[in-house]
Amino acid sequence: MDIVFRCGNLAQRPAGALVVGVLKGERKLAGAAAVVDRRAHGALSALLARHDFSGAHAELAVLYPTGLKAKRVLVVGLGPRSGLSLHRVRLAAAAAVRKARELRAGTVVIPALGADRLDPAAAAQATAEGAVLGPWRFTAYRTKPGAPALKRVEVVEPGTKQAKSLAAAVERGARWAEGTVLARDLTSMPAGDLTPERLVERAKEVAHSAGAKLEVLDVPAMERLGMNAILGVGRGSAHPPRFIVLERGPKALRGQPPPTVVVVGKGVTFDSGGISLKPRDGLHEMKYDMAGAAAVLGLFAALPGARLPLRIVGLIPAAENMPGGRALKPGDVLRAMNGTFIEVTNTDAEGRLLLADALVYARRYEGATVVDLATLTGAIGIALGPYVAGLFTTDDGLAAELLSAGEGSGERLWRMPLWDDYEKELESDTADIVNAAASREGGACVAARFLKRFAGDLRWAHLDIANTAWAPADRPHERRGPTGYGVRLLLEWLTRRASKET
Repeated sequence: MDIVFRCGNLAQRPAGALVVGVLKGERKLAGAAAVVDRRAHGALSALLARHDFSGAHAELAVLYPTGLKAKRVLVVGLGPRSGLSLHRVRLAAAAAVRKARELRAGTVVIPALGADRLDPAAAAQATAEGAVLGPWRFTAYRTKPGAPALKRVEVVEPGTKQAKSLAAAVERGARWAEGTVLARDLTSMPAGDLTPERLVERAKEVAHSAGAKLEVLDVPAMERLGMNAILGVGRGSAHPPRFIVLERGPKALRGQPPPTVVVVGKGVTFDSGGISLKPRDGLHEMKYDMAGAAAVLGLFAALPGARLPLRIVGLIPAAENMPGGRALKPGDVLRAMNGTFIEVTNTDAEGRLLLADALVYARRYEGATVVDLATLTGAIGIALGPYVAGLFTTDDGLAAELLSAGEGSGERLWRMPLWDDYEKELESDTADIVNAAASREGGACVAARFLKRFAGDLRWAHLDIANTAWAPADRPHERRGPTGYGVRLLLEWLTRRASKET
């Protein structure tokens, strides 16, 4: 689907569907809605006068008025004027464009929703993001895929001196959302079709399109580095683990290397729990346990055109956690890459083992800021529900950056404690540390404290996205299933960091 910006009169554009936004409780139309209403002989005003449409957020009405070149008008509610936000714009655009696909509209024209009340460029970007996210469906395994994808969405605003910035904003929003969609597609893949080896193939495709360097460590290479935690997790599978390294960034400027950011994504392509086998209910969803890795690949796919003065490194420890004759057993001890001996008390606490070696590897990037994303614990969902991911860091400045980026992207974070108190839960009678505490209480915090052992003195943050990587129910911008959470959050954060560097 193409998303483009156009200068012109929205009401004069030919399309399968024309979208306008209306604020809740306001009977006097303004902006694009007023322009369309005049050309449509008062059809929108009549809709409001009949009280058939309130303007509640993401509420939809379909009209077929005369006087327009578009075949139909989709009226979408923006909610009350107070509290109008970019995320509400994003959701409204997503709801409207999804409806357009269901109606087989083919093409859509839409204004930058909320541009008269919010920063116009930001509104244009949010509108473009919603236009990509809303109609997404994963149809690779459907013989009857349903309504075809839209061919084109045009974000249309009147001729303005801001045309250049609006066009750039629409391009940016589309690119960020397409990175999110790639992450959703990868997370949707059946585990039998996305083994660690095949995840490497997808990483090669992303690296090629993104102009990024790619290095893949196989089992012998990981053995030489002492990555025994990753190797232990993958031991029981017929598909050996891999460690994927992507790198993209500008050359040194005036002899100074660019600032480095390392993003680590947990890549468990299927998590059976290993010998500590998971229960049957929901086991099919464990193909989603590589959502952190998918977010890293989605991020790199969206980087071309971003022009960030940063060296960006992506690390993906990829493994399949399966039971078998060679599988890791409860009570086994692994020696991680930094020499720490880990007693494995639960083979279903495997993600933190992958991240342990990955974080030690990240320490070779001197002066880097490191963020990991992982579907790490069910406990984070108990704590926060499905709407906000957990943020763990001891760096107040980094926490503030990520929290702000979460609000800006609509992929929110909530800071969780990373206190020394949780260290006691990791004491082992056999080794330096256990991988899982005996008690389930505070599980997300204990897991994060385990990771801190391996992050050392890095400027580091851990994002537990186990509760946000897939949606339990349909939302305007997310269907039930994988969300691609983290791609737009990281892009927002990196863009803000880049503006400080220039």
